[in-house]
Amino acid sequence: MTSRITILGSGAWGLAMAQLISQRPAGNVALWCHRVTTAELLRQHRGNPLLLPGVRLSDSVAIETEASSALEGCELLLVAVPTAYLAGVLKMWAASIPAGLPVVSMVKGIEQNTFCMPTAMIAREWGARPLGVLSGPSHAEEVARGLPAAVVVASEDPDLAKMAQERIMTDRFRIYTNSDRLGVEWAGALKNVIGIAAGICDGLSLGDNAKAALMTRGLAEMARSGVAQGADPSTFAGLAGMGDLLTTCFSPHGRNRRFGYSIGQGETLEKALGGGAHVVEGVNTVRALIPLAESIGWDMPICRAVHDVLFSGVSPREAVEALLVRAPRSETSGSKRGTR
Repeated sequence: MTSRITILGSGAWGLAMAQLISQRPAGNVALWCHRVTTAELLRQHRGNPLLLPGVRLSDSVAIETEASSALEGCELLLVAVPTAYLAGVLKMWAASIPAGLPVVSMVKGIEQNTFCMPTAMIAREWGARPLGVLSGPSHAEEVARGLPAAVVVASEDPDLAKMAQERIMTDRFRIYTNSDRLGVEWAGALKNVIGIAAGICDGLSLGDNAKAALMTRGLAEMARSGVAQGADPSTFAGLAGMGDLLTTCFSPHGRNRRFGYSIGQGETLEKALGGGAHVVEGVNTVRALIPLAESIGWDMPICRAVHDVLFSGVSPREAVEALLVRAPRSETSGSKRGTR
């Protein structure tokens, strides 16, 4: 069998990437589904109308439910399972995963209680191996339809980054490489929290000026906390940082922004989540983030405000007022007046 790329997870992002890779010359891709019913739906309709209406998977995409079948001939594994379910799926696959098989995470979040990011979870459950992360402004709805996008694949292993770039990139999906895996992964997780804040801003009809300020200061929070862990500050000005943040905060496809808009309109957390097929990653991310930030002493007022609105009974307008009356500060971190 020709070497293949296997995608672990059949949500919207997994489907979009399977379709993208299948369009490459000799693109050999397998898509693993956790549920047999999902696999049957995909085989019958070559798509999932609930997740990506109007998108048909190429006939060449293999739909698998067993790890052994999905891994046959695999030379690169892409992980596209939401963070809340990732640990369980990784444990399920632990006995089947070949030693040393390169893995690239496409997951954006932080694990509850452990504060681990997805690649750390993969290393914990599957052992040491070449690890990377693919992130950037890339809504599944657009990627699946062949609309242009540019993302970044980051790894400390330059051979893995180059391999992923060469095996996945198309003339419609441009991939840049980066060695800052920590920064790219951190930016991908936190941009969803700022996306919720942007949606709340829209739901309250606070205007473009307020939203621009919120996004700019939100990016500062992302960068400040990432750099504190050793990330490269320039990563946050790139595709995984500013690029993905822009898409998340403005696009009608942005689930986190839509969720935040509903919260800003006065809906409860449960109603805004809606029990839909899509996962709102920013909700679980901010739930995990704030205890970590408080224990370390990071200054994250916007993320803290989102957390308070979702989990501490603070109204959206109260949270906005609290942000507006904070003490005056310098914009730059080097100011004598203290932190930002």
